[in-house]
Amino acid sequence: MTEAIYPSLRDRVVLVTGGASGIGAAEVAAFAAQGARVAFVDIADDPAIALAARLAAAGHPEPFFQHCDLTDIAALRAAIAEVGRRLGPITVLVNNAANDQRHRWEDMTPEYWDERLAVNLRHQFFAIQAVAPMMKAAGGGSIVNFGSVSWHASQGGMPAYTTAKAGVEGLTRGMARDLAPDNIRVNCVIPGWIMTERQINLWLTPEGEANLLRNQCLKRKLEPADIARMVLWLAADDSRMVTSGLFPVDGGRI
Repeated sequence: MTEAIYPSLRDRVVLVTGGASGIGAAEVAAFAAQGARVAFVDIADDPAIALAARLAAAGHPEPFFQHCDLTDIAALRAAIAEVGRRLGPITVLVNNAANDQRHRWEDMTPEYWDERLAVNLRHQFFAIQAVAPMMKAAGGGSIVNFGSVSWHASQGGMPAYTTAKAGVEGLTRGMARDLAPDNIRVNCVIPGWIMTERQINLWLTPEGEANLLRNQCLKRKLEPADIARMVLWLAADDSRMVTSGLFPVDGGRI
């Protein structure tokens, strides 16, 4: 498939959360291929280091990786500040990191509820709070939050996750209004069931795949690169008048 080239992304400083594997790794690679100055954070060191080395070997600018547990807001703020010092003001933030661990509502504790919201929602706001002053000083920026098709499709089996992902859409709409005076755009990508290694290994069954394709308009499985392409467009100046948007990339499932 021919990949679009976005001249406005060259040399732009981009931060991707959860960039070591899956959709995040596809986004890191896609921005690097555009000539952006890419930083990413993750808790998985080995795949992150391997990804950065692989992209550098391919002739792209080597991404800057930092280990960071996003539930530790002080550590997240410090990581964002370090990216700014090393690469310059962040003008693209991709709030990609999440974890869709399944859980039974009957077993829910207040502590687990809080932990799931910290993993899937809270860090998105605090990353926005930390990068917005850099974007304002730079004259603007683009923030791409990550929701999920799961709650739109009334998926059960993980109530804290679906609640968090519904909240991401509310966060997006409100912050788009608050940050617009500083030329900062805020949008939300809503991925369908993306065939990452984790999803395939843990949950994809022949029955699940058949049901997925039955519910999608497009009868093809979604890959991480499909999401990365939407993120590139939302980050680039080509979408300069797009904000407060919710963008499903799900093959027409919802």
